[in-house]
Amino acid sequence: MEATAEQKPEAKAGLKDWAPEIGDASGLWVPEVNLTQDGMSADQEPEMFESGDPEGESDGDNESRAPVRIVEMSNENCLLKKLEINVSEAEKRTGKNAVSMQETYTAYLIETRSLDGQSELQNSPLDSLWRRYSEFELLRNYLCVSYPFVIVPPLPEKRAEFVWHKLSADNMDPDFVERRRIGLENFLLRVASHPVLSHDDIFHSFLNQESGWKELLNEAGLQLKADSRLKALNATFRVKNPDKRFTELKHYSDELQSVISHLLRVRARVADRLYGVYKVHGNYGRVFSEWSAIEREMGDGLQSAGHHMDVYAASIDDILEEEEHYADQLKEYLFYAEALRSVCKKHELMQYDLEMSALDLQSKKQQCEELATGTVRTFSLKGMTSKLFGQETPEQRESKIKLLEEQIEEGEEQLKAQNEESREFVKNAWQEVELFKEQKNRDLKEALISYAVMQISMCKKGIQVWTNAKECFSKM
Repeated sequence: MEATAEQKPEAKAGLKDWAPEIGDASGLWVPEVNLTQDGMSADQEPEMFESGDPEGESDGDNESRAPVRIVEMSNENCLLKKLEINVSEAEKRTGKNAVSMQETYTAYLIETRSLDGQSELQNSPLDSLWRRYSEFELLRNYLCVSYPFVIVPPLPEKRAEFVWHKLSADNMDPDFVERRRIGLENFLLRVASHPVLSHDDIFHSFLNQESGWKELLNEAGLQLKADSRLKALNATFRVKNPDKRFTELKHYSDELQSVISHLLRVRARVADRLYGVYKVHGNYGRVFSEWSAIEREMGDGLQSAGHHMDVYAASIDDILEEEEHYADQLKEYLFYAEALRSVCKKHELMQYDLEMSALDLQSKKQQCEELATGTVRTFSLKGMTSKLFGQETPEQRESKIKLLEEQIEEGEEQLKAQNEESREFVKNAWQEVELFKEQKNRDLKEALISYAVMQISMCKKGIQVWTNAKECFSKM
């Protein structure tokens, strides 16, 4: 753990040092792509761009790109101030899946109540509907695709991870289902309090339409958009001019995930050993009870001391169950690390699209210049064809030049639009980073303090048990 402890301050400092203040666009350096002879940016400084195409289907056709949503970051009118949201119940159900096979699943009851115009004497009517975990996944995937610059809150784990040996890893275990219910409610509250996501119409439909909200996803054309090319993108190449701040953000997310993973593993090992220590105290209780049966003067004291040991041994189950809730708070930020990486990957994709657009535009300019001057500066199939089959007629050259000039004009407009989109995207993305940083610091501080208080309380109860046992022995 010493190595882990050394990594955390460095990673935290990295995130703090380069994140600009909320709403301050002056610290954001986003150059336009100015073409040079090699088709790349005239500035060799790294560029900050993010993808508006979550699927990565960028082939020069602007209509195929999902537009980046330009928004103002303000939580003054977020949904949570107008609507009370609870995931109040979990229910085990049986039904048929997509391939008509019987399956068992858990459904969760979402209850909402409007806070608009609510008086102290009269509450608004309560609306409720049931959702499966897979529907929560659909909602989150939609939000990730529609708002690529947002660090979308993560869902709780689908199956238990970092469990100690007495804890069930079954996703139908009642204790696990209850913790996941709490996590799903936390997810909805995070989204409902977000200055951007809380205003999404499909999110509203998720909360108040029992059926039909999936059809809205289909109409939006975003339900099953997968980042398959995005994943291949990260594995097959690197952009030529990566922005160092996004690189540091990705490094920070890796370090954060590593530190929290180590912390959860240590906690699981401690829980295993603590469980054993407490349960062994039950042997004290059994031995004292047996001993009390053969003693006349000492019997009552031994019997009472044995009772205190039995209570102490049984208390560990509730203690470790309470600990799991603190572990779940840490797991949320373990999964937040992946959300941070997702923003960085989408940034890489936008940077790549920009560089490819610049190269394509430069290539067309070079072709136009070669046709106009009749000189070929680089080896090409076109040059070989001209030598083998003769030069083109003036009319053919003029036609091609005219076509290329039209394509160059369109390409310049597209590149200009991409640069403008990038500025807005980066501004929104860094506001997200700043909001996340504040939220993370506040949440983890509270969780760790509460965990420490719980440990202190547990130790005090242990002291009290042995104090009671001492009094029992003193009365013998």
